[in-house]
Formats: sequence, structure tokens, C-alpha cells
Amino acid sequence: MMSWQTILAIGSGGFIGAVLRSYLNGVISHKVPHDLPFGTLGVNLIGSFIMGLLFAYFMYTSFFSLHVKSFLSTGILGALTTYSTFAIESFMLLEGGSVTLAFINMGLNLFGTVMMAGGGFYLAKFIIKPALS
Repeated sequence: MMSWQTILAIGSGGFIGAVLRSYLNGVISHKVPHDLPFGTLGVNLIGSFIMGLLFAYFMYTSFFSLHVKSFLSTGILGALTTYSTFAIESFMLLEGGSVTLAFINMGLNLFGTVMMAGGGFYLAKFIIKPALS
């Protein structure tokens, strides 16, 4: 069972992440106008990269408490990245007959986010591990 402190940490992080997602999505969509939903892709890529960084940091250090880890990962990044929006945007591309764009969007989100998470993880590992030696 989660403590009320963990619930509060996740909820307040979620608030920040959701507002940040809406803001970044709007900025990216405005700066890169296209039929492909680059705003959602952008927040998913950015969030995945940061998640990779954080998980490596959490793995190699014990600096943050469980509440801070929950605030940052499940709260902020959980609300920042947006799988449900990605799913409906992909579906709407398919529904509108843009099959090629839909599959490009799905591929970029699926493989791009995994690669960004791995990139963030290895970058943090590369920086943190030598510092701990």
C-alpha cells in the first residue's frame, strides 16, 4: 500500500507534468507545423530521454528518497509523456486515410522513445559511474 506522502508526491508531480506536456506540445506543434503530430512525439521523446537519465541516476546513487523518485518519474514524467494521446492521434491518422503517416508516427514513437530512454540511461551511467569510482 502506498503512503499518503507517495500519493501526494505522484499527484503534485503529475500536475506539473501535465501542464508541462500541454505547454511543450503547443510550442513544438507551433514551431514544427505538420500533419504528423510532432508535439506528442516531442514530449514522448524528451520524457523518455529524461526517464532514462533518472533511472540510471537512481540505480547508481541513493541520493533521492522514494518520494522524490515517485514525484519525478511516476508524477512529472508519467504525466509529461502521453501514450493515450499518441494512440488517438495515430488512430485518427488511420481513420482519415493517412496510413503512411500513421505508421511513421507509430514507428517514431515506439522506437524513438525506447532509443531515447536508452540514450539517457547510458549517458547518465557514463557520467555517474566514473564519478563514483
